[in-house]
Amino acid sequence: MAIIIPESELEESFIRASGPGGQNVNKVSSAVQLRFDARGSASLPDDVAVRLMRLAGSRLTRDGVIIITADRFRTQERNRADARERLQALVAAAEVRPVKRRPTKPSKGQKEKRLAGKAVRSGVKQGRSKIRDAD
Repeated sequence: MAIIIPESELEESFIRASGPGGQNVNKVSSAVQLRFDARGSASLPDDVAVRLMRLAGSRLTRDGVIIITADRFRTQERNRADARERLQALVAAAEVRPVKRRPTKPSKGQKEKRLAGKAVRSGVKQGRSKIRDAD
């Protein structure tokens, strides 16, 4: 089930980019700063929102707002699309429920194989030691 974030929950602002663009960089605000309130979003289930905020890392503010800055491209349109794709990828990653680990015990055969390997290794190391004279 793909979560669709409505346009009304996204806030975009345009800033000057430092990337490609030559002298045009100093005149045009082509970088996009996309803000998404993960904590207050009605379109996200609670468990997904928690995982999303954990995945966001340093892009998350104290208020629970995720800020994605896109300045890879020279045009505003491509940077907008890039920021939205990155947010969508983050949400898609947060949608995946982590699988609970079931603790298991090693089988008898695995234990025996491990101990046999240790015995072989021990023999190799013993063979490297100095030979003592039998007096």
